[in-house]
Amino acid sequence: MLNEIESLYEKYYKENNFSGSTLVKKGDEVVFARAYGYAHRGFKVKNTIDTMFDTASVTKLFTVVATLQLVDKKLLKIDDKIVDIIDLKGTKIPSDVTIFHLLTHTSGIADDCEEEAGEKYEDLFISKPNYSIRNCIDFIPQFAYKEPNFKAGTNVRYNNCAFVLLGLVIEKLTCQSYREYVTKSVFNTCEMNHTGFYAKDDSDAIIAEGYYAIYDEMKNIVEWRKNIYSYPPIGTGDSGAFTSVGDLDIFMRALKSGKLLSEEMTREIMKPQSNIERKYDEGKDVYGYGFKFTYDKDGRLKCMSKDGENSGVAVKVAYYPDMDTTSIVLGNQTCNVWELHGKVEEEILKLSQREG
Repeated sequence: MLNEIESLYEKYYKENNFSGSTLVKKGDEVVFARAYGYAHRGFKVKNTIDTMFDTASVTKLFTVVATLQLVDKKLLKIDDKIVDIIDLKGTKIPSDVTIFHLLTHTSGIADDCEEEAGEKYEDLFISKPNYSIRNCIDFIPQFAYKEPNFKAGTNVRYNNCAFVLLGLVIEKLTCQSYREYVTKSVFNTCEMNHTGFYAKDDSDAIIAEGYYAIYDEMKNIVEWRKNIYSYPPIGTGDSGAFTSVGDLDIFMRALKSGKLLSEEMTREIMKPQSNIERKYDEGKDVYGYGFKFTYDKDGRLKCMSKDGENSGVAVKVAYYPDMDTTSIVLGNQTCNVWELHGKVEEEILKLSQREG
């Protein structure tokens, strides 16, 4: 498997512009770990295995854990209504939306960017400066006054701002900022020493820059641009924490072992929660608390995963329970990381079949 995975990454690095780092780890054994490309193109600073990359929506997993910790502490219930916790008077957030709905993408609330409808997140900042949004509360005007997409619990639709609301819940119940609480209760608890919230305008931030490709009419790349104007300058409840591939593995294994949550909440986060499935020829996907659970056509669980994408950011973290294996890729340059990850997954599942 090592040779096949190495060949795939070499191919995508040389032919498909992959820049970033990757880790495949089975139990305590590192199967494959390597970094490619540049953290800073201008000064030719190379990525390393410890380089911290923007996680985009993988940040939602940290928000989920922080929220479930509040459930463990009896400060919150899964069926609590968001309007009973956060002052949302005058908004279009329905009164029946619960914490459960927000955690499972079944709230139906409008998003700041309706990505499932084809909208581009970076277009939000054509008329509004991205640097004006630095905290969870700053997002409220972006989505809360839009009409909901459907009644809570009746459908599933990926939603970023649901996790902004969860970030506000964390702030309200802990009397700490979202970033402060998550840093102390998630990152520090796991000893994730290469993880944190860094602002793109912080001159001392030791993070990889993000680059997106500009194409000509023939789909050839003509230049690379920094993504500094594409989304808010620092992470909040829905997106933007920085981490390394090693720290994401630490996080997944700490989660599985019960280091972050009670035994009950650990069971809950490691299984699907929604009864709404998305079926396709090869199987189906079901949302849990933050994670997506993927089953094959025979109904066997393949993996639990989370991905993230922004201009110049591509992330995928997957855990294969039957093999106790993680497959993680963090990218800081336009590349079809999901296709690459899928091909690596094929090699992982082949090994599982041979061992089974």
